[in-house]
Amino acid sequence: MEKTTSETRQKTFTCQLCGLSSPFTYVGQKPPNTRAIVLLEECFVTQDPFSPDKEKFLVLGSTCSVCSMCVCVGSDCSLFYTKRFCMQCVSKHLDQFPRQIQAELAKKKQSSKAAVS
Repeated sequence: MEKTTSETRQKTFTCQLCGLSSPFTYVGQKPPNTRAIVLLEECFVTQDPFSPDKEKFLVLGSTCSVCSMCVCVGSDCSLFYTKRFCMQCVSKHLDQFPRQIQAELAKKKQSSKAAVS
C-alpha cells in the first residue's frame, strides 16, 4: 500500500516571532520513549539529535496561552510562568505578572539596550 502525501510530509514547528523552524516528532505533555516525564504544558518536542539515548528530547516551543501564537522557548520569544506567554502578550499584560518577573524583564531589557549601545 502506498503512503499518502500527508504521511510522508515532515511535521515542522515554526516560531511565529523569530522564525526558528525545526522538524518535530511529538506534540503533547508526555513525550514518547520517556519514563514518568510529564511536561507542564502542551509542547512541540523532538528527539535530541546530539544524544544516542532515545529518552532524551528537546522542547522546541508551545502556543501562547493568550493569543495562541506558536512560539519557541527562546527568552526573546516567550516566557513560561504557570503557562506559556509570547513576549508580545507579556508586554501588553506586564502589570498582571508578579513584580519579580517584571523586575527580571526590566533588567533583561536594560542589558540588551547596553549591549546595542
